[in-house]
Amino acid sequence: MLDDFPSELAAEQLSALLCSRLCHDLVSPVSALGAALSVIDDPDSSDMHEDAMDLVRESSRQAQAKLEFARLAFGGGGSAPGVLDCRELQRLAENMYQAFKPEIVWKVEAAGLEKNAGRLLLNLCSLGVDAAPRGGTVTVEATSSAGGARLRVVTEGPRARLEEGTALALEGKAPENGFDGRSIQPYYTALIARSAGGRVSAHADGERVEFQALLKPVEGMIG
Repeated sequence: MLDDFPSELAAEQLSALLCSRLCHDLVSPVSALGAALSVIDDPDSSDMHEDAMDLVRESSRQAQAKLEFARLAFGGGGSAPGVLDCRELQRLAENMYQAFKPEIVWKVEAAGLEKNAGRLLLNLCSLGVDAAPRGGTVTVEATSSAGGARLRVVTEGPRARLEEGTALALEGKAPENGFDGRSIQPYYTALIARSAGGRVSAHADGERVEFQALLKPVEGMIG
């Protein structure tokens, strides 16, 4: 299935780049948490303790949301196969991107998705949010039939765009300067799709970007 994937990364390179991406996502809330605790520990900053506690709460929420999202999107969320409840996928996506500019519009018809399809949907959500730097909407759609799935994420907003590095990575091609912690995510998204017998496509038209994936039914699964 991966024979036509142009840039097949070594396992250690793929894992290192995914770890880089995860660390990048977590460094902001964890650093903010440390700064807030430093203020609380300073007896001369008692007038700032209430604001620091608010920062502790928000940073903790962000860190938890990012870890829960990454556990499934980049990891396995447990190794056993199965069907993921789409209400849980919605919770993960909305919590992850609560503080981001674009609004997540959840229009998923499927009650549940096979695990690879669910992981792929979360990664498509991430691509959709990245494509909307100035805000807008990221509409998430998914249908499931006989164990297969059709997934679509549409980003609309001011200056919504499909970056060249993202487009190349979705095709399994290395960007001009090679893969990094940012471009590895679309590459990994395409890898999940191809491993599940599908493929991801992306198309930009003005300030609208559409990501689509069609996955074959899992062998032995009854719809």
